Amino acid sequence: MRLEIERARGLWGWSGVVPKKVIEYHISRLQDKNPGVRLKAIKELEIIGAQEALEPLKSLFQSDPDNEVRKAAQAAGRAIFLKNQQSKSE
Repeated sequence: MRLEIERARGLWGWSGVVPKKVIEYHISRLQDKNPGVRLKAIKELEIIGAQEALEPLKSLFQSDPDNEVRKAAQAAGRAIFLKNQQSKSE
């Protein structure tokens, strides 16, 4: 996972600030009919650490018909929550 984050930072020239449009794009992909697309969007939101994604991920965890998607949404939501809690305490 850490390697994926470092790769994403390198690809985006990431300084820690992700444009709101990028976050909105990935959140919108959580509604795609294809579970593979939803899984990719979940992973991207987890890499970004977008706090705005917590509620949409919670909804996906509670209602998605695909078990793999629900598990991924739960894991990503937890990771994002913990990352943001850690940032607050620093």
